[in-house]
Amino acid sequence: MEWTPDGDNSDVEDRRGESGGGGGGGFNVGGIGGMHFGIGGTLLLVVLSLVFKTNLFSVLGGGGGVPTSTVRPAPDRVSSATETKEAQLAIFVLNDVQKTWAKLLPEQANIPYRHAKLVLFTDETQSGCGDAQSATGPFYCPADEKVYIDLGFFQELSDKFGAPGEFAEAYVVAHELGHHVQKLLGTESKVQRLSQSNPSQRNPLSVKLELQADCYAGVWGHTTEERKIIDDADVAAGLRAAASVGDDRLQRMATGHVTPENFTHGTSAQRSQWFQTGLKSGTIAACDTFGAR
Repeated sequence: MEWTPDGDNSDVEDRRGESGGGGGGGFNVGGIGGMHFGIGGTLLLVVLSLVFKTNLFSVLGGGGGVPTSTVRPAPDRVSSATETKEAQLAIFVLNDVQKTWAKLLPEQANIPYRHAKLVLFTDETQSGCGDAQSATGPFYCPADEKVYIDLGFFQELSDKFGAPGEFAEAYVVAHELGHHVQKLLGTESKVQRLSQSNPSQRNPLSVKLELQADCYAGVWGHTTEERKIIDDADVAAGLRAAASVGDDRLQRMATGHVTPENFTHGTSAQRSQWFQTGLKSGTIAACDTFGAR
């Protein structure tokens, strides 16, 4: 992936090294109407299910929550030099993705783009959706329009889930900003209303929301291909990242079997498919996961 630090930190809040977030409200585990667990939250469920020998996918699918006492410690920190580079990459991707949507949203949806913020933190901080912890993984909070990332997550993505590479990390940031685009388009609030009126559809709606964010990440990827920022190897890394966090793969890792009724993010094949759809089309219209069969 071709990139250089651009030095623009205007949309970044660097809270690394600050004290923990302390108390605060809980959060919506399912993601609809609260923080979007995205990639990191599903990784957390794998680890916790293995540790406690309980199918937490089933628990959360039924509307339960994860007690704060079960959150695992933050992973071992990467070296300061590595984390500095990861921070620079995350900021580059943030700025590049937002420049992309600032151009595409008015052109394709006649809607102005409003910048989100990126919060870099260590271990724990406060978000508009409640406590943000490293164990939660990267997520978007629609209440304050911020993406929260503990950079230690990228080491886990590579070491434990087989998705190394700079573009895999870029995919994570682009996916979470895809949720911000959904808020600006009104998709987030519409799904929240549908979920509240028909709770039995909560998980299927969550899957469609997450797959659409994958597709929006692909839309950004399409523009980077045009600008020669990425090559075929980078695309393959993005596809591996999408596939590594499919519900079916993570459930099988955690429990040894798959329960589709508890899916909240989509299968590995679906996540790869929708990322590729955005990558090939470069359009918002192609990312209609709600209208697709």
